[in-house]
Amino acid sequence: MSVLIIVFLTAVVALFSGVFEKGKFARYIGILGLVIALVVSFMPQAEFFDQYKTMYNYSQNAALFTKISLVTTLLLFFLGGFAFSNHRSHQSELYALMLFALCGGITLFGFQNLVTLFIGIEILSIPLYVMAGANKTDLRSNEASIKYFLMGAFATGFLLFGITFIYGSVGSFDLMNIQDFSIAHPTNVMFIIGVILMLCAMSFKVALAPFHMWSPDVYYGSPSLITGFMASVVKISGFFALFKMLSIGFVGVTQEWINILGVFIIITLLLANVMGLAQTNAKRMLAYSSVSHAGYIGLVFFGMNSLSTYTLAFYLFAYSLATVGVFMCLIYVEKIKREASYEAFKGLAKSEPLLAVVTTVSLLSMAGIPLTAGFMGKFSLFAQALQNDDNTFIVLVAVLGSALSIAYYLRLIISMFFFKETTFKTSEKASLTYNIVAVFVIASLVIIGVFPDLFAKVFAFAG
Repeated sequence: MSVLIIVFLTAVVALFSGVFEKGKFARYIGILGLVIALVVSFMPQAEFFDQYKTMYNYSQNAALFTKISLVTTLLLFFLGGFAFSNHRSHQSELYALMLFALCGGITLFGFQNLVTLFIGIEILSIPLYVMAGANKTDLRSNEASIKYFLMGAFATGFLLFGITFIYGSVGSFDLMNIQDFSIAHPTNVMFIIGVILMLCAMSFKVALAPFHMWSPDVYYGSPSLITGFMASVVKISGFFALFKMLSIGFVGVTQEWINILGVFIIITLLLANVMGLAQTNAKRMLAYSSVSHAGYIGLVFFGMNSLSTYTLAFYLFAYSLATVGVFMCLIYVEKIKREASYEAFKGLAKSEPLLAVVTTVSLLSMAGIPLTAGFMGKFSLFAQALQNDDNTFIVLVAVLGSALSIAYYLRLIISMFFFKETTFKTSEKASLTYNIVAVFVIASLVIIGVFPDLFAKVFAFAG
């Protein structure tokens, strides 16, 4: 909980910094606060917070996901100076809103109670509705904001109805009491209806089809740095909350929700990858790519074992790093060319080879090519699911989806590398900060891909 307090206070200070310098120092305040929070996240939790364990418990798993979220947000903050250069009048608000949203994510990592789950989701979501519409003069940004808000409110209704049914059945919001009830009364109709409603609501939050409809338009219309935040930190938070909710609270009725989730995943993998092939805009392609990855991550629920939490964390971290790597290039191209079509990337490798390389490595990681962290993540998920022969079909669908994704990832790589003439001016150079982040992402994706055990050692995960 100390990490949550630090991030919250950092957000408040960053917000009020805009009163004096129009947000000039908000990014540096955010980076400093995130670094302090990351250091504190490796320290033991103070005994003072034990009294709140029935609502929020900073367990080993919560600490692991908190760390990877802090690292991802920190990388995005480093990119913010260039990405938010058109938002000088309200930079402090944008950085503060990102930190407030992160507070919601950290709350979700430690929730022990359905009330805390709901609060965490709302703290995570409400700042995103505002940030999606940050480009006030862009109609696509306005559309993204209102569409995200309306669909989010709709999903919140499902969530609250589900919580109501579960509370009506169990008589408690506590996750462990719900677990005991699900084991003792696996055929309770009211409880099962509540489970299905909550599953639908959380499927919206992580963009699983058919609840993904908002995702492409919102990702496409939002400022690219915010889209990167949604595709990484928000997905980390949403998936861990869904995983914790289903694997702990609803473990007694697994047979009731696993088949429904399987259908969602199959639709997601096929629809998202086919739609990804049809895109002519790189940003919109990445939106469908993000939806497809929700399908791959969903495989963690099939053949669950004692290492499932670690497998989920590894994949989410690998995917988040790759997302940062791709979006830093997207932000650069979008700023220079005022668009993000495949044509806009032509010849990028000649003027900015490092950006082209980090994008390539990131896309190969997303596709699951060997020697990248993404390959190890997908391999772990597929291997876990294949421990049960009943899951063979869904794994085959995931492999097919992964093969399809290679096609649309290669289109972007070809645009960057395989054109004789560059469309970028030599004076348009990426900053030193971008180059440092690019080197970090490349090194991390390759090193963790070759030595996956380093992930557990670096993030101090024991088992």
